[in-house]
Amino acid sequence: MSTLAVELHPQAHSVTYTDSSIIVDLLDGRTITAPLVWFPKLSQANKEQLENWEFLGDGEGIHWPDIDEDLSIAGLLAGTH
Repeated sequence: MSTLAVELHPQAHSVTYTDSSIIVDLLDGRTITAPLVWFPKLSQANKEQLENWEFLGDGEGIHWPDIDEDLSIAGLLAGTH
């Protein structure tokens, strides 16, 4: 019997956007898509502010310095907003 291993430390690889969503690709191959409206600071940010992001730690979070917003990858996977 085999079981799936649960990724306990998910890490982001890239961050992109559409007009209505944030899309985060993870190192393990998964992709998270969430509505920007879940995150008021992100939904109100302009394109330049959205594109100015940096990883927290080794990819366990994302920080947008221009709007002082942080998102954790674990929180995105859990669907928290």
